[in-house]
Amino acid sequence: MRKYEVMVLIDSDVDERQVPGLIEKHLETITNDGGTVDNTDIWGRRRLAYDINKKSEAIYVVLQITAEPATVSEMDRLMSIDEKVVRTKVLRRED
Repeated sequence: MRKYEVMVLIDSDVDERQVPGLIEKHLETITNDGGTVDNTDIWGRRRLAYDINKKSEAIYVVLQITAEPATVSEMDRLMSIDEKVVRTKVLRRED
């Protein structure tokens, strides 16, 4: 198992109260395959450096997870299909 940090940008049209449920739905991919969620940090609504899909703001969420590479890849794929998720960035942590 490896440690990863995932930055998720959620569409600004999504209500901030719905964000934990949306993230939890995608994290089930990790937990169902034996991985763990080490930390979930919701930064809230922030301005983007440049417009994405004609939007200048997004809700930032940083996830720290421990899982197999294939599981993280599957979660990233599922997030890219979700219309509420604007962008994801997966980084492997060196701990």
